[in-house]
Amino acid sequence: MKNDSSFITRRRFLADATKAVSALAVAPALVSRADAPGARRKLSANDKLNLAFVGVWDRGGDNLKEITGAEEVNVFALCDVDEENLNRVGAKYPAAKRYRDYRKLLEAEKSLDGVVISIPDHNHAPAAMMALKLGRNVYCEKPLTRTVKEARALALAAREAKVATQMGNQGMAFEGNRLIMEWLADGCIGPVREVHVWSDRPTSRGKLPGWWPQGIDRPKDTPPVPAELDWDLWLGPAPWRPYHPAYVPFKWRGWWDFGSGGLGDMGIHNLAPVFAALKLGAPTSLHARSTPVFPESIPLANIVHFEFPARGEMPPVKLHWYDGGMLPPRPDELEDDRELDHEDGIIFVGDKGKMLVEGWGGEKPRLIPETRNKEYQRPPKTLPRSVGHHKEWLLACRTGSATRSNFEFAGPLTEAVQLGMVCVHNGGDKLLWDSANLTVNNDPDANRFLHYEYRKGWEL
Repeated sequence: MKNDSSFITRRRFLADATKAVSALAVAPALVSRADAPGARRKLSANDKLNLAFVGVWDRGGDNLKEITGAEEVNVFALCDVDEENLNRVGAKYPAAKRYRDYRKLLEAEKSLDGVVISIPDHNHAPAAMMALKLGRNVYCEKPLTRTVKEARALALAAREAKVATQMGNQGMAFEGNRLIMEWLADGCIGPVREVHVWSDRPTSRGKLPGWWPQGIDRPKDTPPVPAELDWDLWLGPAPWRPYHPAYVPFKWRGWWDFGSGGLGDMGIHNLAPVFAALKLGAPTSLHARSTPVFPESIPLANIVHFEFPARGEMPPVKLHWYDGGMLPPRPDELEDDRELDHEDGIIFVGDKGKMLVEGWGGEKPRLIPETRNKEYQRPPKTLPRSVGHHKEWLLACRTGSATRSNFEFAGPLTEAVQLGMVCVHNGGDKLLWDSANLTVNNDPDANRFLHYEYRKGWEL
């Protein structure tokens, strides 16, 4: 195994990984940097972070709870387009200022140390970009953006801003995530040339009704907008359309204008450990197949096949994504009395065996068959362990320390995910991707799905 020139050695892999983790500490900078635009405060060890929360209900409420539970912070401002939710949460934080429009919040509040963005995907990029340009530390829910070009723009902006960033995919803090890296570096299954990754979303264990609708037509009726909802602000940069409860709350994930289906939702979680362990960047080509593609909504089930080039001593990789209840072929090594996790999972296929990862985000890795798993001598735990996904970001806001899902990692991951949805939207035929120039070379028509024209007032 050590003499196989196509396989990176464990020593070199861990050295590279340690360098990468250390490099993450360089990207964030203290909020007191004099050259950070908009920076106003020099923090002492006893100062609380002034944080604004954009989106305060559902996932926004979860982030609020998890961040205030990880560290004592100053909930400085709250923002939500739904006035009832804003007031309901605001009652728990009476000192926090309240806003409906995050643009007004960011323009007005000069003493913010960080912004937590937990709003629908189509609003991620404009909100995060504005915060970055103002020199604010940014935590943004996954996927980082809704389009390929937005993902590239945010990654570049984060590098330039030199602030602490984190995308909300908690699996990057899991113990299993690090075990995957250490075991593969140890050569547990040899060089990895193929990976299968899946999630059952939007279905639930492959069955309907699921988490949200997909593969449907746009509704034709136009019910009145609820009094508490600012529909124009909710739409943000997206093309204008009449309000309908088919889009909110949460059902927006199934519509092209607002989300990216199961791949954009759980693909970020389940692909992240693959990208981290195998050092994946941009694919060179991809093709897809799906249930019928609708003009307005994402197909109910999709399979996307990516091809990635060699990376140093690591060989080229074929990566297969499955959602909507679709599963990869059952591995021969899986015991007869075991089933694949129908909800989420990963199979790494190496020259000398297979690794099965059960659960989402790289939770539970094991070698298959079980006899191999039991006999495998685990390598030492050499990679830094996480202090907690949200805590990583809070600590980085203060000290410039590392975050594992910073935008320079999250950007390329999101690019690949959204490129997969471009392929599906375009009909699934093979696309040749020119990452350096952000263009599809063999099918110019597909390039129209890389981004869209924002409504006036919502530009990056």
